[in-house]
Amino acid sequence: MYLAYFFISFLLCLILTGIVAILMRKLDVIDRAKKDERKIHKNSVPLGGGLAIFVSFFVVIAFILSTGRYFEIDVVPRNILGLFVGGLILMIGGLLDDKYVLRPRYQILFPVLAALCIIAFGIGPHVITSPWGGIIDLSKWKITVDGLGTLVVVADSLVFLWLMGMMFTTKFLDGLDGLVSGIVSIGALIIFFLSIQKQWYQPDVAVLSIVFAGTVLGFLVWNWHPAKIFLGEGGSLFAGFMLASLAIVSGGKIATTLLVMAVPVLDVVRVIVRRIQKRKPVYVGDNEHLHFQLLESGMSQKQTVILLYAIALLFGISALFLQSKQKLIALVFLFILMLLVGIYFSKRNGQGKE
Repeated sequence: MYLAYFFISFLLCLILTGIVAILMRKLDVIDRAKKDERKIHKNSVPLGGGLAIFVSFFVVIAFILSTGRYFEIDVVPRNILGLFVGGLILMIGGLLDDKYVLRPRYQILFPVLAALCIIAFGIGPHVITSPWGGIIDLSKWKITVDGLGTLVVVADSLVFLWLMGMMFTTKFLDGLDGLVSGIVSIGALIIFFLSIQKQWYQPDVAVLSIVFAGTVLGFLVWNWHPAKIFLGEGGSLFAGFMLASLAIVSGGKIATTLLVMAVPVLDVVRVIVRRIQKRKPVYVGDNEHLHFQLLESGMSQKQTVILLYAIALLFGISALFLQSKQKLIALVFLFILMLLVGIYFSKRNGQGKE
């Protein structure tokens, strides 16, 4: 059944993406290259592709819900409603931004509301596995709010920061054709394979993961270089939102997801530090990101994207076999590697300016 759900999701999104591309052109929701010198595509490309992923995903999940076969143990209908409401907020905000180019202070409202939705609908672990053995209880400090329920301060704060971090990682990563959709699909597939292993068997999480992977790969057919449609603001945020949510509904597979997304996450941190050093606003785009640096070093778009896929896949597969402490060591190794890469590109750019 997992394979059937994957192909249904893939085909549905493949068809819907073509329809969405036509719709976005008619609505004039277009990314015009001439508006921004950083953009490397030559032609005008429709935005809003995330809408196809969103609709395809929830149509398939609604069908599976109607069969009554899943979503009774690890993931319940209330959690899915939270994912839907949060995703819908991102879609609305994203389409508004794609059409009217909202100011940053308005853009950030939608991911914040989406993250709060996940907390409000009870998605998130109250315990996590410690790399040194045992578990860490995150539910000790609670605040009860009349009419609103109980706020689990530490757990909910970590969930909020995790969601925001992942959403903005995929948002900033969305600079090359197929980059976000490919890496996010790798992350979803890794969570799927972990969820069907005997020691962590979670059929509900496995269904969510394989359906999400299928929809994103269906979109990737259109998004592969040269892209016929882009994710858009809502799509790039929704990709990170879903991957982050899968990591927490699966019982805290955050370290696993971080291994897949480690290079993009660390690259975002590096770029933010560089922008602060240069006294530039954090939200203003530039060519500091690793994928742009690789392009400037002489690699093609396809070569750059495939290289970053390979890194994500390599560390994702390693997560299937590593224990918690070993995953932490792998993350430290990646941190050091990205630090060295950042130093290299900084020196190279400095020499280029001289």
